[in-house]
Amino acid sequence: MNYTEVNFDGLVGPTHNYAGLSYGNVASKSNANKASNPKKAALQGLEKMFKLNQMGLHQGVLAPNARPDLATLRTLGFSGSDANVITQAAKTAPQFLKACYSASSMWTANAATVSPSSDSGDGKVHFTPANLNNKIHRAIEAKTTSRILKATFSDDAVFTHHEPLPQHPIFGDEGAANYTRLADSYGHSGLALFVYGEDINSQVKPQVFPARQTRQASEAIARSHLLDPAQTLYIQQNPEVIDQGVFHNDVIAIGNENVFLFHQQAFYQQKKVIAKIRQYYTGTRPLHLIEVTSDDLSVADAVNSYIFNSQLVSLPGGGMALIAPSECQTIDAVERYVAALCQASNPINEVIYMDLKQSMQNGGGPACLRLRVALSQHELNAVNPDCLIDEDLYDRLTTWVNKHYRDRLVEADLADPSLMLESQQALDELTQIMNLGSVYDFQRL
Repeated sequence: MNYTEVNFDGLVGPTHNYAGLSYGNVASKSNANKASNPKKAALQGLEKMFKLNQMGLHQGVLAPNARPDLATLRTLGFSGSDANVITQAAKTAPQFLKACYSASSMWTANAATVSPSSDSGDGKVHFTPANLNNKIHRAIEAKTTSRILKATFSDDAVFTHHEPLPQHPIFGDEGAANYTRLADSYGHSGLALFVYGEDINSQVKPQVFPARQTRQASEAIARSHLLDPAQTLYIQQNPEVIDQGVFHNDVIAIGNENVFLFHQQAFYQQKKVIAKIRQYYTGTRPLHLIEVTSDDLSVADAVNSYIFNSQLVSLPGGGMALIAPSECQTIDAVERYVAALCQASNPINEVIYMDLKQSMQNGGGPACLRLRVALSQHELNAVNPDCLIDEDLYDRLTTWVNKHYRDRLVEADLADPSLMLESQQALDELTQIMNLGSVYDFQRL
């Protein structure tokens, strides 16, 4: 049976703003309190989706969470009308208001961990929404994200949806940003690589920034998804690079089919990691483990350019392309390395630079914006068709963004209840365009 990979990109929400909420994410903190452009952010994301579709790749879209999250604000003791809740929070707890207005669900690499049917013991596609409990602005996403995933992948005969892991630091889970699978092709059984930052049974952990993914979370997901233990590896991220701003593994490593591109300092005891991957990989195609040395690229250059947060995609005509942020072109060492990589003896033969500056300034590159889902043709047919990008949906969503989104947003705007009303009106219309049903709390009252 023919399998393909579908990238489901997060649609940037209408409250996209730079609040600097993500401690440990260099770009997020350095651009805090700047004016954002939600309209441009959403259009840049849609342009990337349509570009991949035009390249012959299957491309999906996931709706954003509704913001502000009024249920969380009410849980924190703010009461009265919705407008009163916002006004009270703006006066007495602006940091919580900013958290509840965050458009961070756009980074769907953190939406869930997805295991394809070719890896799971029951032959179904498994989804576990990430609990994202390290950051309050992200921990509040899981409930709505779960509804959106179920509305997108609704056929119970094909898809299995698990509950998020318990909201406790022991089970900190940041989704597919810390998960990679290596395989001959998307339809073959793959080697699942779960990368974690901290193991509660070990003292090896970062000292400056938090480790967001735990080994215990990764092990729980592997059990739930019925993965073969002989084809599952748990790899620890190098705590020293976490302390340099590598908050997720997809900021320092990227894999696709039989190619794994990673920095020399990506993993703890890296030589042992490489040896284990070679030992456990069962594919018949050559395995390309491409280690980028510190002489080629510094960790700082990797973080500033987000070169490893590119998408690595298999092209319909053969070979692979790197979908890279345009920031890579602003750092000479990065641009030189990418050019050399495309000329070297490996399947990567093309680089396509994309302008995603609005997302990048908030700490998320091309790979952050997408959730990878490997599907058979039968499974693809079971996906909500109104969540799959084609020219018609691209045009409809572009028109929708231009109609509803502001082109400038600053912190003071969050205190204005009209932003809430604009956002709810826009998202209510979006659920009709994408045939999602009532996935938002404000639709279920």
